[in-house]
Amino acid sequence: MTYVIAAPCVDVKDKACLDECPVDCIVEGASSMYIQPEECVDCGACEPVCPVEAIFYEEDLPEEWASFRVPT
Repeated sequence: MTYVIAAPCVDVKDKACLDECPVDCIVEGASSMYIQPEECVDCGACEPVCPVEAIFYEEDLPEEWASFRVPT
């Protein structure tokens, strides 16, 4: 399991999560930030700093945002 950045981040890209990630697994995409699942160490440091509450543990990701999972 890993963390996922979902719909609330689209067109926001606050980037507070970048500073908190100890392994630099968060990257900026065209319209949102993304977590590279193969690099994520599941520490959860990014989740509480997200101002739009867009970061979810993969198994807690709301079904309507399932398309935000990055394939591994």
